[in-house]
Amino acid sequence: MTNQQQEMIEYTTQEVIGYLIEDNGITMEQAMDQFYMSDTFEKLCDVETGIYLDGSAYVYELLKRENQNK
Repeated sequence: MTNQQQEMIEYTTQEVIGYLIEDNGITMEQAMDQFYMSDTFEKLCDVETGIYLDGSAYVYELLKRENQNK
């Protein structure tokens, strides 16, 4: 993984956590737990999927769909 890929993943992670806090009224710790334990986060960190290139709004939509299907 390149430094640029890592930075993009970190930025997207921060944004998605912010969306979770804003939309669900949860704490940062709860949002971090929810995102870090998700399949979406696992896919985001796998540069082979290319999801890190799609932006935080797209990744958040993936997470919401994942949570709906649980």
